[in-house]
Amino acid sequence: MEHNNENSIEGFVDSIVFRNEDNGYTVFNIICNGSEVTCVGVLSYINEGEFIAATGEYVMHPIYLQQFKITSYEIRVPEDIQSVKRYLGSGAIKGIGEKLAESIIKKFGEDTFRIIEDEPERLAEIKGISVKKAMEIADQLVEKKDMRKAMMFLQEYGINMNLANKIYTQYGNDIYRIIKENPYKLADDINGIGFKIADEIAQRVGVKSDSDFRIRSGIMYELLLATTNGHVYLPMKELINSTRQLLLIDMVNIDKFIMDLSIDKKIIVKQVKDQQVVYASSYYYTELSVAGMLVNLDIKYSDDDLEVEKSIGSIEKSNEMILDGVQRQAVKDAILNGLMVITGGPGTGKTTTINTIIKYFEIEGMDIRLAAPTGRAAKRMSETTGYEAQTIHRMLELSGNAGDNTAAMNFERNELNPLETDVIIIDEMSMVDINLMNSLLKAIAVGTRLILVGDVDQLPSVGPGNVLKDIIQSGCVNVVMLTKIFRQAATSEIIINAHKINNGEEVILNKYSKDFLFIKRDNPESITGAICTLIRDKLPDYVNAKISDIQILTPMKKGAVGVEKLNKILQEFLNPAAKEKTEKEYGDTVFKVGDKVMQVKNNYQLEWEKRSKYGIPTDGGTGIFNGDIGIIETINLFSEQMIVKFDDEKYVEYSFKQLEELELAYAVTIHKSQGSEYPAVIIPMFSGPKMLMTRNLLYTAVTRAKTCVCIVGSQNFFQEMIRNVSEQMRYSTLAERIKEMQSIAD
Repeated sequence: MEHNNENSIEGFVDSIVFRNEDNGYTVFNIICNGSEVTCVGVLSYINEGEFIAATGEYVMHPIYLQQFKITSYEIRVPEDIQSVKRYLGSGAIKGIGEKLAESIIKKFGEDTFRIIEDEPERLAEIKGISVKKAMEIADQLVEKKDMRKAMMFLQEYGINMNLANKIYTQYGNDIYRIIKENPYKLADDINGIGFKIADEIAQRVGVKSDSDFRIRSGIMYELLLATTNGHVYLPMKELINSTRQLLLIDMVNIDKFIMDLSIDKKIIVKQVKDQQVVYASSYYYTELSVAGMLVNLDIKYSDDDLEVEKSIGSIEKSNEMILDGVQRQAVKDAILNGLMVITGGPGTGKTTTINTIIKYFEIEGMDIRLAAPTGRAAKRMSETTGYEAQTIHRMLELSGNAGDNTAAMNFERNELNPLETDVIIIDEMSMVDINLMNSLLKAIAVGTRLILVGDVDQLPSVGPGNVLKDIIQSGCVNVVMLTKIFRQAATSEIIINAHKINNGEEVILNKYSKDFLFIKRDNPESITGAICTLIRDKLPDYVNAKISDIQILTPMKKGAVGVEKLNKILQEFLNPAAKEKTEKEYGDTVFKVGDKVMQVKNNYQLEWEKRSKYGIPTDGGTGIFNGDIGIIETINLFSEQMIVKFDDEKYVEYSFKQLEELELAYAVTIHKSQGSEYPAVIIPMFSGPKMLMTRNLLYTAVTRAKTCVCIVGSQNFFQEMIRNVSEQMRYSTLAERIKEMQSIAD
């Protein structure tokens, strides 16, 4: 081994022992003159056979003993024939194996690299190498050299290996110019690089804080950030103020930048009522597109009214039930209109109405498709109707790589390949955002009936828009509002109290109710203790369910009874560590076999499969979504993989670097529970931010329970939530767009 001094070594890479593809951390052995040293460090795109010169220090690892910890390095052209031969024969250059490498070295000796770079056509003098292959080998060598140089350049600016790879793939050798002139271009072009990362790079490069590029990028960032809070646009004044706070500069000529972005078609400026508002262009046109397609679907049909009444009566008789006047009107509207909305709270007969509509169209010989936004909601729809229901994503045949960008989702079903059906019924419409609605409508041909069902008083979608509420408020679509609580539902205190909460009426809390229990506790420790006892010892037998089926719903992530704290306590209580139980620590979380976990971001490419009782795959697909809940089946520390079995019998394999997409789910936020139904829910009731402790949040939590709701905590905070009618304002104009498109159609 050659040691230039105690802090530097040289040698060729003999073997890569371990590489973390996420951050570039690599363990490898280098050899020179017969000696071997184990090296560790963050190195980008190093390959076996390459010659490396590195500086650093020797450290003693408790298991692996002496290692050389690298602080800086460079890849050098191998200087001796043996090293050149090892590099070429290592597989680093595609198309050259050991035998071919030997032939090249035999022919060109120490001049090999110069020949490949400067006179690559001469490689064709060797048997087995055509002129085309010779040029490909030269291109690879140059490309690898350029790539390594770019990787090291990007890492100087704190960019990790994965992002560096994306950047180099996008721009190639243009990266040097772009980084130095306008690093904010990265935020526009590359998924995973937002304004914040681009701004950090810009500061390191020395871009001025009041640069035009920075201000433009800051404005776009604020508009796109607003969509994460559900907004489709921002009022001009609000946009300017938030951009100033972001950039921390005094923007004198803000009108100029707004005008420039408008001319470049990046934004749309409109007058809404008495103020100017600004949309990111894509969201303005998405709203317009949704409005236009809804109006086009709203065709009037002229079926014989007597025949319709006769058919409805026949369905009532054969199913031994009687519709009330509003339900009957809903069925008739579904038959006579291409588009309609059915809305109402729990126990108001939505299921009976939907089932009657399904039976009518089935008798007519029409093809019917049922769908909902989440797997749990689709499963529930299947159980209540007796017909197969799918997620909207699966019905539209999701494909392609959208990352976490719902606006960029790619569906096989679209305007060029619409769904081949006569009737589509979508449940849990309050969860559908403007992007998913746009994709859904593109796949529905004019002449197909679309029936939208949902509870408009529940929380709005996680994504941007206020779709269900805006469609209703437009006044342009047939809407049937079910309000009567039916006799069989009137015995359920869950349903009675849900309506009382929604109407702002006082709810009597006590521990003697059969299905709406109140356990008084005054502090977080006693609340947590009561929850542990309820979920393990009391509720499973009471509601005839597994522990994992009972869900704790809390308004917040942080705080004394927030998701993060409760999950750690409940994990230790319900799934304690054991010698035979494999664990994997990731960030602040320890995952164990048997843990209840939740997917916390949409991953449209994650593969799943369903299995027979013998473990044989019977079905498969892609897409696991924000809010999906499952149980960890296995953790394999050797292959660095974890298998999760989700509620709808989907098995998903996660690599350890994907674990950022999972969280413990013994307790989840009420927002994450939308569209789900559980045998029992436990709701801790303690102080929290006023903006979270709202009426519609409590209403949503209570309506998630099928058999039992258990409130644990303070009655005062419960009543305060009922009184708090404040809802976060959502900036959306779908209702106005529908009115505009309707007036054009008329």
